[in-house]
Amino acid sequence: MSADQAVHVVDHDPAWLARFADQRDRISAVLDPWLADAVEHIGSTSVAGMPAKPVVDILAPVRSLDEARAAVPALAADGWLYWPDDPCRHYRLWFLRPRPEARTHHLHVIEHGHPQARALLAFRDALRADQTLREDYADLKRRLAVEYRDNRNAYTNAKGNFVEQVLRGAGIQPLPRDLLPE
Repeated sequence: MSADQAVHVVDHDPAWLARFADQRDRISAVLDPWLADAVEHIGSTSVAGMPAKPVVDILAPVRSLDEARAAVPALAADGWLYWPDDPCRHYRLWFLRPRPEARTHHLHVIEHGHPQARALLAFRDALRADQTLREDYADLKRRLAVEYRDNRNAYTNAKGNFVEQVLRGAGIQPLPRDLLPE
């Protein structure tokens, strides 16, 4: 995946919820043999009022990451593009659709109960619960989108300290970050 992609942060779009719901049902059907719990909408598009890159992030909690690798061909057949060189591949399978230069969705397949899965949900829930936190994160995202307008991975990496602070505030000790290639 190329790091030098433009970063566009836009105002919240209520249609993101429907875009998630459509994919949730499809993902649930494809991953049914491996799922351990409900497929979740995560990331900024899952937080009402939050500006975001217009890419819906989805968490699919599976019973076993190793066993879920067998689902890669089925997800590919459903239009998901797998990133086998993901720097976080030791704890997740990562997909996007429809193609890197025109993403609409990201899919994180992570073992249920894994600290990274818990962190993704805790971060989402903290933003949903605290307007000041949402405003601070929105300001940061807008500033970083300008600073790193041509480097998607640098933009993502630069949000890390904020995410870690929020997680600590939620009582979660963040794991070491796996930086994306810039």
